[in-house]
Amino acid sequence: MPSLKSIAKLRAPLGRQEIELQQLDHEAGGMSLLRTRIREGSRFTVFDIDPITAREWGQALLAWAGSQPHE
Repeated sequence: MPSLKSIAKLRAPLGRQEIELQQLDHEAGGMSLLRTRIREGSRFTVFDIDPITAREWGQALLAWAGSQPHE
């Protein structure tokens, strides 16, 4: 059974989605994955991504956020 370690929990203010990031490690070893769980009411979206994809996604998020006006 894989082990999960919670990294962050967020709540999107407009849609009230609950977002949780977890590190996923398999007992057999290998690469750690980043599990993203998004809860919208009773519906869940769960996906696992590798470190390279996580880095690219994170950079894209930071670039977009940095281009937005600050409140």
